[in-house]
Amino acid sequence: MSAQVGTTPLTAKAFAPFGDVIEVTGDPDKIINQGQCGRYHDLARLDFTDGRAGISLFNANPRSLPYQLDMVERHPEGSQAFIPMTHQPFLVVVAPDEGGRPGYPRAFVTKPGQGVNYFRGTWHGVLTPLHGPGLFAVIDRIGGGANLEEFWFDTSFEIIGG
Repeated sequence: MSAQVGTTPLTAKAFAPFGDVIEVTGDPDKIINQGQCGRYHDLARLDFTDGRAGISLFNANPRSLPYQLDMVERHPEGSQAFIPMTHQPFLVVVAPDEGGRPGYPRAFVTKPGQGVNYFRGTWHGVLTPLHGPGLFAVIDRIGGGANLEEFWFDTSFEIIGG
């Protein structure tokens, strides 16, 4: 039998140990483009070892809750940002590192318009849109060498709604 993990809304404070929440809140840092655009500046701490930042597009199949979590992954050579290209929420699963293995997972559901940046080395679930289309801009490390570690749980977790 799998353990159940409830979801909570994604907030910057709750997500802080794992990465950055990318969203528009409050007043913009600057007004640009002849006063027609608010710039919310430098919203994620991108962190890469040897390599460079690249932008890719991911088109993931939507999933639903309850969701069976049997694997998490991490990227030791670089952070990874997911920015939805539709105004739909998605599921974010993270786990603290406990001696090189993931600890008990935490699950969040984003508000429409929120993205995330996982810190380098953060255990996280795969991209899990809750609605289609699951189109995301992804900013991560482009470079040589292994930058993916997967961990398969002996017993899966059932991610349920909050």
